[in-house]
Amino acid sequence: MKTEDYNHLLALQASRRGLLKSAASVGALAAMGSLGVTAAIEPAMADEASDLRAKILQIPGVGKGSPTDADWQKVGELCLGATKASIKEGEFKGVELSFMGLNNQNLHNLLFRGFLKPWEAYTGAKINWIDLAQADYNPRLQQAIATGTVDFDLLEMGAPFEGDVCGKGLASEMPDWVKKQIDMDDLVSYLKPPVGTWDGKQYRVTIDGDTHNFNYRTDYFKDEALAKAWKEAGNTTEWAVPRTWQQVQAVTKFLKGKQVDGQDAYGYLDACKAWGGFGFYFLGSRATAYAKHPDDKAWLFDVDTMKPRINNPAWVRAIQDVLDALPSEPADQLNADPNTTGFQQFLGGTGSMCVWWGDIGSNAKTNDSSVIGDKCGFDILPGSDDVYNAKTGKWDKLASGPNFAPNLAYLGWGVYVMARVDKDEKKHKAAWSAAAHLGGKDLALWTAVYPSGFQCYRNSQHNIDEWVAAGYDKAFISNYLDSQFNSYNHPNGAIEPRIPGIFQYYSLAEDILAKIYAGQLKAQEGADQIAAAWEKLTDQIGREKQIKLYKASLGL
Repeated sequence: MKTEDYNHLLALQASRRGLLKSAASVGALAAMGSLGVTAAIEPAMADEASDLRAKILQIPGVGKGSPTDADWQKVGELCLGATKASIKEGEFKGVELSFMGLNNQNLHNLLFRGFLKPWEAYTGAKINWIDLAQADYNPRLQQAIATGTVDFDLLEMGAPFEGDVCGKGLASEMPDWVKKQIDMDDLVSYLKPPVGTWDGKQYRVTIDGDTHNFNYRTDYFKDEALAKAWKEAGNTTEWAVPRTWQQVQAVTKFLKGKQVDGQDAYGYLDACKAWGGFGFYFLGSRATAYAKHPDDKAWLFDVDTMKPRINNPAWVRAIQDVLDALPSEPADQLNADPNTTGFQQFLGGTGSMCVWWGDIGSNAKTNDSSVIGDKCGFDILPGSDDVYNAKTGKWDKLASGPNFAPNLAYLGWGVYVMARVDKDEKKHKAAWSAAAHLGGKDLALWTAVYPSGFQCYRNSQHNIDEWVAAGYDKAFISNYLDSQFNSYNHPNGAIEPRIPGIFQYYSLAEDILAKIYAGQLKAQEGADQIAAAWEKLTDQIGREKQIKLYKASLGL
């Protein structure tokens, strides 16, 4: 094989079939034999892919400040190989697409703009953006669903909405070429079908994997003065990172009035302010260890009746925990939504424990606003000394010890193409190409490493050496990735149901929870009101249909 021919083959970022065709076109197969070409090319392809991943991870470099739009564009351009392998330059000239998604924390859609600008320049397509704040997202999407007035071609959406969107025929089915381009086999198991599908058809390009994990300040739990005060307060256990919610409560109350490094010390940070339905996840993460029994896949509703469990003893205990902890939390915690607890408080140095999606770990060392990069630790969600058995109506203590049940909250964001493009072949291909670019394997690694609004969702992202090469401390990143993947793979994970109206349930709950947290309702009283509102909504949607879909979402 001539050197120039071999180099030409290595330069092609295409499928194995494309490489072999190219080799054949230059007569290399005859000279070397197809097996020899494959043997030579595949290691080179692996090296090239590794080099690309290493290169993008240095943009801008861990510890060198928050990435900018220029950085997003550089990464997007470097990851265009798969697009160039299947799309001709200028192929989508004249096509305009509208994309609806979030602008939360100045991420999500803003990053997509940067990633897709090189795609637009290469393909000739133009994207118009519909940006929504987190609290506005649910009402805007629900309006489009209810009225059938879809005014966007691409949609950033979480799997819980699939019952509403895909189940009503509003989404476009994924072409086979996209499945190959995004390498769906690399997804973590819990994000593989049926997630992303409806009635056996694939709709979603996954760009995120969601689970809540536990974030804590390592310096707090190494503080000798606190350890001494803990013992003097009569505690018989060692001063250490809490492993159960009972311990979280005890630590939070203990820290009231104390200081660390001259600053007021606080324990757990509750997110109490409504957040367009998304705030309900934070109560859920307090509740799963109490409510998700290892012998029962359900935890939100009874599977045979759709009777809500939100007012059972497990959920009421979680609500009461919030009420009991609030006096020991920062003064204005009632007005703290999840963005406040995670990004303003915890990353800014206030509080020692919070629950969030995986953004805290990646932002701790790469976000300009973070002051805790060297003193942040991670784990799966705390467990509970006992767990409520909804089938027997009793609290069980497990022989194995505390019950752990990670909250696999929201099942990750995805990009969905709307069915309204299906009648236009050029627009259909352009929309799916844009979605596939955002769901690329290499781009996914960058978004997990840097602030993006997304966390790990691929098995290939658990390569510790890649993160270390990017600038992360090995112990730090090993601890962080374990908190993510141990949550994804936990046998008692609390799976979210992909049923129609799920965010209507959550939003109804948030409205009433706000009254509970403000002291207007007792925990049980408020929980009963939520349950009654959920029952009414289930009847409106159709109870029998909801039961069927709820069972299916739990694999029953």
